[in-house]
Amino acid sequence: MTNIAIFASGSGTNCENLIRYFKDSELIHVALVVSNKADAYALVRAERLGVPSVVLSKSELNTPDVVMPLMEQYRIGFIVLAGFLPIIPDFLVEAFPRRIVNIHPSLLPKYGGKGMWGHHVHEAVKAAGETETGMTVHYVSNVCDGGEIIAQFRTPLSPDDTVDEIAEKEHVLEMEHFPKVVEQVVRGLGIEN
Repeated sequence: MTNIAIFASGSGTNCENLIRYFKDSELIHVALVVSNKADAYALVRAERLGVPSVVLSKSELNTPDVVMPLMEQYRIGFIVLAGFLPIIPDFLVEAFPRRIVNIHPSLLPKYGGKGMWGHHVHEAVKAAGETETGMTVHYVSNVCDGGEIIAQFRTPLSPDDTVDEIAEKEHVLEMEHFPKVVEQVVRGLGIEN
């Protein structure tokens, strides 16, 4: 059984989807939800589903003496970023090589990097007149949205799609595919806690 931590900053739809997906898994246990925002709705979702959570300030997130004991306390073997906005500190990337994945709401390398998250991405896709968009799951590296791509899923767009409609089409892909990709990556690693 691999204990995973989900890092989330916002409403937590992916967080809840992952918790529900792995609820009866013999392979993966969602042991902890971490947020950088005390008012993130992801924390409410975690509490409702019986998953412990913790809020870390920017300073705490960047302090190995805070983060690493927390990971050890919950015996975390894998980290999933699900709408987590802060940059992951180098010490955490190095402590979890190829064991931190992120979901991004575009077909990287397009529309990635600093400041490209949520609606900012969908607005850029619309402004560029793209005929398709999608989601990317990638390993986290020391470069923002620059880690190796694990999987991408696409959806066609029409010129009439609004930014909200683009966001909804992309979100459908996240709900369908993200937990399965996480499961495949963890299964491939054979992590034992």
